[in-house]
Amino acid sequence: MDADYLIDRQRLKKRILLWRTFAIVTLLMFIAALIIKFGSFGSGAYIARIKVENLIHNEPRRLAIIEKVLRDKDAKALIVRINSPGGTVVGGEALYKALSRFRREKPVVAIMDELATSAGYLVAVGANRIIAHEGTITGSIGVIFQTAEITELLKKLGVKFEAIKSTPLKSEPSPFTKFTPKTRKATKRLVDDIYNMFIQIIAKNRNLKLEKVRILADGRLYTGRMAVKNGLVDEIGDELQAKIWLEKEIKIKKSIPIRDITIQRGLKNWLDYASSFLQKSPISERLILDGLVSVWHAQN
Repeated sequence: MDADYLIDRQRLKKRILLWRTFAIVTLLMFIAALIIKFGSFGSGAYIARIKVENLIHNEPRRLAIIEKVLRDKDAKALIVRINSPGGTVVGGEALYKALSRFRREKPVVAIMDELATSAGYLVAVGANRIIAHEGTITGSIGVIFQTAEITELLKKLGVKFEAIKSTPLKSEPSPFTKFTPKTRKATKRLVDDIYNMFIQIIAKNRNLKLEKVRILADGRLYTGRMAVKNGLVDEIGDELQAKIWLEKEIKIKKSIPIRDITIQRGLKNWLDYASSFLQKSPISERLILDGLVSVWHAQN
């Protein structure tokens, strides 16, 4: 009986030790999660870093986190890492305006990685300083409105589509009706208006003449080296150059740490975000970006 009792006691101690270890590990993981989530705020001076990747959509959560960093007294500057072919016009415009508001109070440095074209470049223009790698692909400044016409296909299939509209241009262009000269003219005016807004923003923020921007903004691509020469980018470099500029011009010490600011996404938001990865083919691009966009489409 005494031997059985001792064996049971040893087993009980092992189980208690196991559960205590599990509880301690869980607690440590919880504390680490809190540090990761909230450690960027209120814990000493830092330079915030946010990433803009893949297709750019109007994302309220990202705009809110930028505003939160702006109001954080410990955040001394913002670095924006851009690796994007562009996206929706509204997505690029909203992010550009958020960075423009930020830089009125605190400095913003945009760093272009592999790709920063179309709306991706528009976002960069919102910064005080634009830095690119020599091999960065940028430019492709412009706006595109995409649609399709399937009237001949429907005719072959024996399908007739009809719509009762208040005016001829209502819901035009449409895949189910002919792309008439009147529709084309109205759509072109729409694209031209947004394009003019785009180049005016560039001319104002890059201190370039509007005539020069019109020449540069013909849709062509530039390397980082070319973009520095034509005035679209300030210098070649990376985060080291960003910190050197911040220390020299803004008096922010290079020793201040850089901290990543992450965007907390719910399930629905994650599904929308995941759709931005579906850019492997022209078909998937057009499904995601139907309508008025500013994006560079790489040809397969």
